Amino acid sequence: MREPTFPDLRSFLDQLRRDRDLVEITAEVDPRLEAAEIHRRVIAAGGPALLFTNVRGADFPLATNLYGTPRRAALAFGRRPQQLIARLAQLAQEILPPTPAKLWGARDLAGEALRVGLKRRRSGPVTEIVTRDVRLDRLPAMTCWPEDGGPFLTLPLVYTEHPDGHGHNLGMYRIQIHDEKTTGIHWQIGKGGGYHYAVAEARDAALPATIFLGGPPGLTLAAIAPLPENLPELLLASLIAGERLAMVRGSGAPGGRDLVAGAEFALVGKVPPRLRRPEGPFGDHYGYYSLRHDYPVFEVEWMARRRDAIFPATVVGKPRQEDFFLGDLLQDLLSPLFPLVMPAVESLWSYGETGYHSLAAAVVRERYGREAMTSAFRILGEGQLALTKFLFVTDGKVDLRDFPALLTHILERTHPETDLFVFANLAMDTLDYTGPEVNRGSKGVWLGLGPAVRELPREFRPATAPPIDAHDVRVFSPGCLVVGGPPYAADREAAARFAAHPAFAGWPLVVLTDEPRRAAASPMNFLWTTFTRFEPAADLHAAATRVTRNHLARTPPVLIDARKKPWYPEELFADAATAATVERRWREYFPDGGVEMGDSALAHLDPPR
Repeated sequence: MREPTFPDLRSFLDQLRRDRDLVEITAEVDPRLEAAEIHRRVIAAGGPALLFTNVRGADFPLATNLYGTPRRAALAFGRRPQQLIARLAQLAQEILPPTPAKLWGARDLAGEALRVGLKRRRSGPVTEIVTRDVRLDRLPAMTCWPEDGGPFLTLPLVYTEHPDGHGHNLGMYRIQIHDEKTTGIHWQIGKGGGYHYAVAEARDAALPATIFLGGPPGLTLAAIAPLPENLPELLLASLIAGERLAMVRGSGAPGGRDLVAGAEFALVGKVPPRLRRPEGPFGDHYGYYSLRHDYPVFEVEWMARRRDAIFPATVVGKPRQEDFFLGDLLQDLLSPLFPLVMPAVESLWSYGETGYHSLAAAVVRERYGREAMTSAFRILGEGQLALTKFLFVTDGKVDLRDFPALLTHILERTHPETDLFVFANLAMDTLDYTGPEVNRGSKGVWLGLGPAVRELPREFRPATAPPIDAHDVRVFSPGCLVVGGPPYAADREAAARFAAHPAFAGWPLVVLTDEPRRAAASPMNFLWTTFTRFEPAADLHAAATRVTRNHLARTPPVLIDARKKPWYPEELFADAATAATVERRWREYFPDGGVEMGDSALAHLDPPR
């Protein structure tokens, strides 16, 4: 039986209705804080997609939690794209040198290739209504967290073209609504749309841009895919959909722009040069606020939309949210390609629990001594992987998704004196505030190669008492301790002091934290509380450190100082009034019952134990 495909958002919603995996909320809901808190409560409990049909002050219904379970994410994109990409990767490895027999064996891909691309139309559903009377304030855009700077478009598909015709970019960058006709556009470093804008701005020219909302689910996945620069995202969307992507061009589209025919909305306009406005704060996918900074401004000149348009949105925050399920699915989709572009890399995984850029791990081939570092440099120089903050590398057979197993494998084999590398004064993800300033920070690479060289301790039985200000020492995994200590603001030197204390000798890794019970409660908790709260160059310590051949050789234990620093943004929590409102009105939202109310403060994190 052929699996369903979805040419637009509403066909996907129809399937969710048939599956009883969509609930309509007809009670009036405020887009400021209330709708987002309902969403968070539902996704925390693994609940259904939501369609809000009565959003206060808005002219359109609001759809959220579309991809908020593994089942829905898999349904939206299907097995076919993963099978096709795996087949393409296999063919690339097997077809050279080409022979008639090999080419005949690849004939199955010819039909697939004919279905990939764009098809032009004079009109489409997105141009049912086209107007210059743009009223962004009538969209059901949510303000998700109490300190957010305003309402945001959170599933925008931002389309730009290189000013010199060198391809297009479709990216997802958060969009803060400033007023009826203007928004911010959060182009972080390393993003394709930002590169296009830099070229235009250098010429004192505005960059044309279009923001799509809705359309085929494949557009969403293509927009967040870490594709090499100038590889067309629209073609990936077509490949995912299994058919050519319909585009409206020419007189049927405002300004002569190319529009995705099946989109719900298209906001058509330009980004002027050298114009900036404050953007943010915004509760982000790291689980903290990103702060207020100046960003370019998008001026909307036209709005095109369906007559009965549906507004899609999501909410990000502490793991796991919708972006986690999409990110993991995307890694599965693209994993067959990693060995093609990085031949010595056998497998690679970035951890969504850390916001993806904070931590990755790789299994590589070690065909000669220290080749693993060649692979590490290759990973850290590849597209969006270049924003990875910390990377574990091994040549052993280990399931990278099983983080405790990976950490145990590394700690059994590592020689920290020669296997732990820190590179300071580098670029860092814009949303990571652990560095000395925005977009600046450091990276770490930790190798664990070859056979095991030590047996790891599994119980904490110190020969001497721990430091008097250490508390609640817990074993996270073999060889790794989680230790509570004084707040960073009260004693910033505690990390170096703890690392050198004899009570922790014999443990390769110690994590100093403000919340030991929370950090050690589960692998997800450990990943989130550790790797989103430390910067390698500032927060790695050791029992002893010496300079050898201009390399800092660290004698274990290695200590990660994962305490919150005074300049870190605040963790995300709903305000008490909104939480109380949602709890009180839960039966109004779901009069038929059957929708569990989860804990938005925890999300999918485990409670402290």
